[in-house]
Amino acid sequence: MPQTDKPDNNQEDILQRISLQLHEHKLEDSKNQLNILHPAEIAHILESLPQDERNIAWELIEHDLSGDVLTFVNDEVRSGLIKLTNPDDLIAATETLATDELADILPDLPEDVIDQLLLAMDHQDKLRLESILKYPEDTAGGLMSIDSVSIRPDVSLDVVQRYLRFHGDLPDTTDCLFVVNRDDKLLGSLPLTDILTQPIELTVAEVFKPDVQYILAETDEHEVARMFEKLDLVSAPVVDEEHKLLGRITVDDVVDIIRNEADHSILSQAGLDEEDDIFSPIFRSTRRRSIWLGINLLTALLASWVIGLFSGTIEQLVALAILMPIVASMGGIAGSQTLTLVIRGIAVGQVGKSNSRKLMNKELAVGALNGFLWAAVIGALAFLWFQDFHLGAILALAIFFNLIVAAFAGATIPLILKHFGADPALAGSVVLTTITDVFGFFAFLGLAALFLM
Repeated sequence: MPQTDKPDNNQEDILQRISLQLHEHKLEDSKNQLNILHPAEIAHILESLPQDERNIAWELIEHDLSGDVLTFVNDEVRSGLIKLTNPDDLIAATETLATDELADILPDLPEDVIDQLLLAMDHQDKLRLESILKYPEDTAGGLMSIDSVSIRPDVSLDVVQRYLRFHGDLPDTTDCLFVVNRDDKLLGSLPLTDILTQPIELTVAEVFKPDVQYILAETDEHEVARMFEKLDLVSAPVVDEEHKLLGRITVDDVVDIIRNEADHSILSQAGLDEEDDIFSPIFRSTRRRSIWLGINLLTALLASWVIGLFSGTIEQLVALAILMPIVASMGGIAGSQTLTLVIRGIAVGQVGKSNSRKLMNKELAVGALNGFLWAAVIGALAFLWFQDFHLGAILALAIFFNLIVAAFAGATIPLILKHFGADPALAGSVVLTTITDVFGFFAFLGLAALFLM
């Protein structure tokens, strides 16, 4: 894979250059520019190009790079690129991929391509592929690489060194070898530094570290990321329930999980998916977003219905219509603060059944104190604005109660959604907004109807 004479530019400059070259039909220049990039950089370029330019650029990428590129692009872009590629080219692009990389994209490949790839594999490679595909992709087993080096405890360091020299290249980001018994059960790890610095006549059993941090294959990928973060791991072995070594997870895999989590947290608040193609067809994007807009419409209609219950009250006192948005807005912001805090706590494993009640009590106290403070401020402002003490007092009470309700809702909604298997980041903000709007309007207009009319 050529990597020389790579231009020293940031990705935005490269993207602009390639887009201009494609637009001006300078395909040879585009081809040269693309094929000196790392596959991850090519994937970024492809995801950033409109579909017509992306299709042209994909045809310019050499086969020895295109398989790796497919492993880096998001799911929707990968599906589109695969549809553009004829089966023979797909086979040529993917047959050289590492087994764990092939497992990542195998479900997206056409059935006839999968059949031919499996026919071309030897028995050992098929078993390796099956060992990855048996686990869901969002678990340690689906995430792991099976390219790890294992050794027995009864050999000397001299034998290990000679084995490594004979073996040649080591898997990327190898920082240690895993020590296993004859049944492939994990015993510990042997750092490469110890292999190089300890006396060569010592055996592996005398120097290896038995307290290695291992990960069960069924472990959720988010828990894997938390383990790497807390323990500052570079790599970790993956084992099955019988403690047999299956593979390893490295820190570069975990970086991808963390990035995907961040993308998911941002995009899910708008009902979008991190695997969506930003240049997907207009009608497809419209259909996806229409669903979210429809849900929002239902919640808005509910809030409007509550307002409609007090239409007579509003007609008699126009100031209520002017001040209503303040109640809803303050509740929405206060609730969003708590909601964001709790969702993050759930994501990093800091919030669960054992401490959720204490967290809720704390957030209720914060909501009450903020409610008292801002109720006083906003109530005073309303009094000065409209010269009506009762109106200011009612607005203050509505603000106070809505901030408490917002804190309660923000603390409990993520826990309830998680309990029922829903995504708190996706549905939490919609439910919260509905609650704070409806309760805020009801409290403010209801109190006004009782005491001002």
